[in-house]
Amino acid sequence: MKKIVLTGGGTAGHVTPNLALIPFLKEDGWEVIYIGSEKGIERSLIEAEGIPYYSIPTGKLRRYLSKENFSDMFRVVKGVAEAKKRIKEIKPDLVFSKGGFVAVPVVLAAKANGVPVIIHESDITPGLANKIAMPFAKVICTTFPETLGHISKQKGMHTGSPIRKELFDGNRQKGLETCGFDGNKPVLLMMGGSLGAVKLNQCLRAELPALLQKFDIIHLCGKGNLETDLLKQKGYKQFEYVSAGLADLFAAADVIVSRAGSNSICEFLALKKPHLLIPLSKNASRGDQILNAASFAKQGFARVLPEEEMTPESLMENINTLYENRYKYIEKMEKSGLSDGTKGVLSQIRKF
Repeated sequence: MKKIVLTGGGTAGHVTPNLALIPFLKEDGWEVIYIGSEKGIERSLIEAEGIPYYSIPTGKLRRYLSKENFSDMFRVVKGVAEAKKRIKEIKPDLVFSKGGFVAVPVVLAAKANGVPVIIHESDITPGLANKIAMPFAKVICTTFPETLGHISKQKGMHTGSPIRKELFDGNRQKGLETCGFDGNKPVLLMMGGSLGAVKLNQCLRAELPALLQKFDIIHLCGKGNLETDLLKQKGYKQFEYVSAGLADLFAAADVIVSRAGSNSICEFLALKKPHLLIPLSKNASRGDQILNAASFAKQGFARVLPEEEMTPESLMENINTLYENRYKYIEKMEKSGLSDGTKGVLSQIRKF
């Protein structure tokens, strides 16, 4: 039986495409092993799938000066040593990396042990971790066609992003029942990523009375961000984070408000859900979400509200406009022919 090591972590966006691939890899006869960080979100998500999980030390790689760079560099070096040991023990036929800082030591360790590497880049422009890892990869799969202009022509392959199969099996009625909704109002789903988004949460809650006149609201607010005073508010259901029942919540949603992480927006596209994107500003990121959102807006898949322009009032105005024009966005997504990138990625993996 051939063995494949999956890696990637730090946020759910660096893990969910790997989760999408796992059932198909098993069907193809691969033995799947995961190498991730010691305390990252990937650990619980992967262990829940019954996949052997090995942790390594990892440090954040920064583009700017910080007093933590020195200590984190030692953790990266230690992580490479641990990853080399694990790769040597496992003897995989292939390493597939979804990115994030934990992936760099694993990719370097694979190269040192003569194991081929496939990397998947989610965003239009590669992040620092993938930039470091890409020279050691045989193939670089991309979510966006625009990314091919930023990487080696010999290695690049536009595949799209793998989408979890279970997301297509969501049940609207179950989603409504989970939230205690009767289905008489359209459903707005707000999500700020696995870590939540403070400003999005605040603006939504500031307009809650007005929004609830028109919508039932599902709010994925992030860990530690539940508002206890609103727990019993009729038509408003809060969750810190949802994994197992997410497909049903997606099925229940008529429109979605979200950050512009590439994995999430590709899921919205695959499910044909009209969405309002509020990308992280350049003050809080390297600007990748701004590019992701601009690409989707240009193709007619999404409406975009820059975070700098977001107020409670502008958020509500954009949500209403999105809902009123929802069929135009659905039509664009349906005509695009874009959906699930799982087949494209698997076709590359099957070459090894």
